[in-house]
Amino acid sequence: MHFEIPGDAAVEVAVRRAVGSWGNAPTRLLQVLRETQEQLGFLPPQALERIAGEVGVSIATARGVAAFYSFLYTEPQGAYRLLFSDNVTDRMHGSAVRMREMGERLWVEPGKISEDGLVSLGRTSSIGLCDHAPALLVNGLPVPDVDARRASEICDLILARVPLAEWPRELFVVEDFVRRRDAMLSDAARPGEAIRAAIERGEASGTGPQATLEEIKRARLLGRGGAGFTTGVKWESCSRQQVTPRVVVCNADEGEPGTFKDRLLLRQHADLVFEGMTVAAYGIGATQGFVYLRGEYRYMLESLRETLERRRRAGLLGTAICGRDGFDFDVEIHVGAGSYVCGEASALVESLEGKRGIPRNRPPRLAEKGYLGRPTVVNNVESYCAAALILLRGADWFCSRGTERSSGTKLLSVSGDCERPGVYEYPFGVSVAQVLEDAGARNTIAAQVGGPSGVCLGQDEFTRRIGFEDIETGGAFMVFDASRDMFEVARHFSHFFAHESCGFCTPCRVGTSLLRNLMDRIRDGKGSQHDLVAIEELGGLLRGASHCGLGESASRPLLDTLQRFRPAYERRLESPAVEPAFDLDGALARARRMTGRDDEGAHIGEAP
Repeated sequence: MHFEIPGDAAVEVAVRRAVGSWGNAPTRLLQVLRETQEQLGFLPPQALERIAGEVGVSIATARGVAAFYSFLYTEPQGAYRLLFSDNVTDRMHGSAVRMREMGERLWVEPGKISEDGLVSLGRTSSIGLCDHAPALLVNGLPVPDVDARRASEICDLILARVPLAEWPRELFVVEDFVRRRDAMLSDAARPGEAIRAAIERGEASGTGPQATLEEIKRARLLGRGGAGFTTGVKWESCSRQQVTPRVVVCNADEGEPGTFKDRLLLRQHADLVFEGMTVAAYGIGATQGFVYLRGEYRYMLESLRETLERRRRAGLLGTAICGRDGFDFDVEIHVGAGSYVCGEASALVESLEGKRGIPRNRPPRLAEKGYLGRPTVVNNVESYCAAALILLRGADWFCSRGTERSSGTKLLSVSGDCERPGVYEYPFGVSVAQVLEDAGARNTIAAQVGGPSGVCLGQDEFTRRIGFEDIETGGAFMVFDASRDMFEVARHFSHFFAHESCGFCTPCRVGTSLLRNLMDRIRDGKGSQHDLVAIEELGGLLRGASHCGLGESASRPLLDTLQRFRPAYERRLESPAVEPAFDLDGALARARRMTGRDDEGAHIGEAP
């Protein structure tokens, strides 16, 4: 197996196939780019030019979209593209060692392609396999639990140029560890039951779809993505807009490092997800639906499409759903291409429209003017599952679990230093200590709840509880024991946010880079108390001036660890005094290399 640069004929065939699958509307640009690349391996200039012409956008637009997404490549990546998950839990379980070993075997440096063009090796953000760390993607397919034996086997297959389709299937088997089930994961609802229950409730009350909205409001369902907006209020606001058609969007861009519970729901409970979307469509009068599936979950696409087709054949999607004239709704799956910021609802909608995923200004809200200016509701995978069960079992049943402010249950993705990583479902109100005990965590010093954008808890806070009145979370729950250096954990998160900033607003674009540089400076033993003050000041600036939630939360892991684990920072400081943070002599190092000088006169010394 070897890699060849595609010729004009191959490009023409690939683009024609992609356009044939997706159409030639400008909103299809990202999907056409993605599918063309799947055939060619990357996007050569002639492919971008042809795609731009086919979908009716400028070549600058096509290039700009391709440059925005980390999974779109305008340079060859080799016949085998290896991407190691770079989440902190993967590093804790040896991903750096595996990556070094594989690089040596394959004669390729991280971030580069081998000289023979066979293989490239790189890192990407969390791929939703934190319970199987370390993990990697091979041409988009997941390989979990990459120990030394498995890494060696992968290298053997690549060096023998075995086509990926002929690799042992067990390499790609991902097991879903369901450690604790409650109302959602234990429910045996059959396809269509929740939809029929919603219709029957509307007929019995005489209020039609409004009865669905009232039941969701009565259940006090708050969005499960972490922000906790009241779902019923959002849906009702959308339903009152005069513009049609209305749109239902499922945010399956599970990009928060440490989160993988949506992976379980999409693989094992896809019917419940689509059921919830259809219930939402009935309630707000929507006819169009989208699932925005993160690029790292591309391998689920065929299975999800099969589920959709089965539901269409059963009369649960399409026209006259459940035999009810006028109830028309269908769902289409769009696949992302590697962008953390697209988890933000308005950035996701921009990406659905085929554009760069830049968060929008608000107002207007998406419920008023979302996809293509249409009233749109965006909820995450877990929220739609909960909505379906509310319509089927009733608001009283739903509220019988949880707390007064946080009704129902919550799925937690537990990973890190624990014996039993996996998905745990609890009623809201469970303590952090209980989760740690159930997961088999020992000698724990910290729990990062909600991912890097969440909160880092120290030992004295483990009595706190998961819920919107205390600890809000989208589901990530990373565990760190006494062997971990919390400064290094925070430094890793600073690199993550600097890498994932979309660059739209100056506070985030510059601020995340400055925070990363400050953390690296402290790591290198060149920091001072001034740098700690600078981190706190930058954190306040980012929270107050950033355009979206990414920038607002980018400093949280640093500020949390500074507050709770300050000695981990201070023992690295070169001087306990407050000193200027800028190293002028260090900044001139590049100029010295360019001029070939390294004598005393080329250095900036202390003033006499």
